[in-house]
Amino acid sequence: MPSPDNFKRFIPDLVLVTAALGMTALYVFSAGGGFPLDDAWIHQTYGRNLAETGLWSFVPGVVSAASTSPMYTIVLAIGYKLGVPFPLWTHGLGALALAGTAVIARQMAIQIAPKLRGIGLATGIAMIFSWHLLWAAASGMETALFSLMTIVCIAQVWRELNAARSSRAIHISLRGGVFGILAAVTTLVRPEGILLIAIIGLFLLIARPNMRWRDVILWGAASLASFMVLLIPYLLFNLDVTGGLLPTTAAAKQIYAVPIRALGYFWGFRLMIIPLLAGGQVLLIPGMIVYVVVVLKRLKHKRTALLFLLPPVWGAALIALYGGWLPLNFQHGRYVIPALPALIFAGVVGTGWLLKMAQRPMFARVLVRALALGAALLMVVFAFGPGLSSYQLDVRVINEEMVAPARWIAENLPPEEMLAIHDIGAVGYFAPRPMLDIAGLVSPEFIEMIANPEGQWELMQRGDAHYFMAFPDQIPGGAAGDFRLCPIYQSDGNATLIAGGQKMIVYYLAWDGACPQRVGVGTDAES
Repeated sequence: MPSPDNFKRFIPDLVLVTAALGMTALYVFSAGGGFPLDDAWIHQTYGRNLAETGLWSFVPGVVSAASTSPMYTIVLAIGYKLGVPFPLWTHGLGALALAGTAVIARQMAIQIAPKLRGIGLATGIAMIFSWHLLWAAASGMETALFSLMTIVCIAQVWRELNAARSSRAIHISLRGGVFGILAAVTTLVRPEGILLIAIIGLFLLIARPNMRWRDVILWGAASLASFMVLLIPYLLFNLDVTGGLLPTTAAAKQIYAVPIRALGYFWGFRLMIIPLLAGGQVLLIPGMIVYVVVVLKRLKHKRTALLFLLPPVWGAALIALYGGWLPLNFQHGRYVIPALPALIFAGVVGTGWLLKMAQRPMFARVLVRALALGAALLMVVFAFGPGLSSYQLDVRVINEEMVAPARWIAENLPPEEMLAIHDIGAVGYFAPRPMLDIAGLVSPEFIEMIANPEGQWELMQRGDAHYFMAFPDQIPGGAAGDFRLCPIYQSDGNATLIAGGQKMIVYYLAWDGACPQRVGVGTDAES
């Protein structure tokens, strides 16, 4: 029977898990269900189709590679196979990923700063009340799972600091093999996981904790072998379907980023940082700096301390990568949200060290305590205030401008007639049918035409598209009054107008320019 002392050890983790589940549920239920971006419905469609047909497809029966997160697709497919309601499975997965991130961060904080009382629980709570991470947990996207896996990989490497030196090759190879599996899963959740793995490999090679060179080679070889065994099938699939190693979505989004990249790297870097500054984490920046300084001082005496630099280096590296590669700050900077767990970890631990250092004079003590208290209060305020409101509005926009039109299409348009569309997720889920994706995710022929409006119109006409769904600024050439467009549906919601956006419209395509007086069935608009 477990002793009371053993049970007490798990109380902080139970608190963190309960808080993560409760806060994620608050976000989901307060928004009335649904997801805050259309891409979540793309994942649902791939997951459902994989479970039902065994094919990696968005349009049923048509193999495609528009999912950037194959591991997340597989996890969603498991839910469909088990018959679990997809909202429960998806949001539950996000909540558990957030809880796991908090629990592991707590353990890491205790490992690096065992003398700081309460530092573990403080670090875990900071993860849960970071509204960006709550948004990610409730988003239906792979972001929360990727955030968890990055922390898992760093924590796994930190375990090498306490591993006893072994002369048995099997022990070293097993440890390397386990890390290789975790590294592959991380990369299959998000391709930029390979950046973290490369950084870890470099740091481990320099630090060599409890390892001789023979051990490093054995560990590295086992890690690489297990990593490639899991990754190669996915790479071969992409190569067969797209002709490249990455899914089509990567090439399509690169095109959209060209105008921003033309402004220079620092402009893109700034775009990626700004969304992350909204919240209490901005007051943790001094703590992040102190964290780096303290670890660098340790590094002078012990090279293995280099591994403790992984959190801030990874967080900064991910932001730097997107600043140059894909500087698109969509949905509160969702591409770089996975940098936050590592940066918040460094910030909280560094702030703890700063509190310990600033005991005298009194001015310094008061200032640092005010900084720490301000960060905590600001996180809570944003979690229950602007963060929650942002999530609710985002879900309303998607429900009104993506899901509602998709349901209308399912009820009113012939399922066999070709639909051209820009945002494919909700329509793919609620109204599956032949589609021409002008954003290029599942119709890669459109990628080269993204900057060529007439080329897009030609592909749509050649593909025999009868209908078209898009926001006005997504219409090729930006001409909402184009003679070929006959509006037949527009939702009656106002969330997108509150958010400063435009209304989604479904059009009948009159290639001869002659719009019928009334098109379709049950239409809400007439030409």
